Amino acid sequence: MAKILFVVTGADHWTLADGTTHPTGFWAEEAVAPYQAFTGAGHEVVVATPGGVVPTVDRGSLAPDVNGGQEGADKVAAGLEAFEELRRPVALEDVDLDAYDAVFYPGGHGPMEDLAVDPVSGRLLTEALASGKPLGVVCHAPAALLAATGPDGANAFADYRLTGFTNAEETQAGFAEKAEWLLQDRLVELGADFQEGEPWAPFVIVDRNLVTGQNPASSAPLAEELLKRIG
Repeated sequence: MAKILFVVTGADHWTLADGTTHPTGFWAEEAVAPYQAFTGAGHEVVVATPGGVVPTVDRGSLAPDVNGGQEGADKVAAGLEAFEELRRPVALEDVDLDAYDAVFYPGGHGPMEDLAVDPVSGRLLTEALASGKPLGVVCHAPAALLAATGPDGANAFADYRLTGFTNAEETQAGFAEKAEWLLQDRLVELGADFQEGEPWAPFVIVDRNLVTGQNPASSAPLAEELLKRIG
């Protein structure tokens, strides 16, 4: 049995370009689908958040229209209810990477607010990348990669092939014009080789031990890729 660390945003809002805030948190499917895949395979999941705060789910991620209808929404809500580890997270600051076999970051707009500028998360990501352990990051969670910079200012993920929530998807979601910055733009700026699939379709990129997914639909396929690497 492997032990998998879920690093989840502690933010419950996202600050927009005009200074107003949009209620958010983590995206339900992106946490639930991998959790079910990992625990279904017999592995243990531990949740960590900045400061050990209980993470907030983005209420929008529970709506029928983003879950393929009411039945899908009910399944995600039930999966979230069964995900008891979310209600007793450890503090990210106390995490010892050596205790885990893999690391996974679910998205939602929350990481744009906190993990994107969190040096503790940035160091963990840098160490996980260097360790060779499977590292999965999906949708908006690649915002956390922005904090993975060394003393020389270079980013640990420069030159990696990866993906994340695209400008096209942010535009279609209605946030591109409101956002202070766009994830795809920032990942390109840090030197990553950003790969873009069709909007809203599953799209997963693997480069060495890094596995990234573009959007919520990519979370289950990403989990399957991580499982192959966990063995």
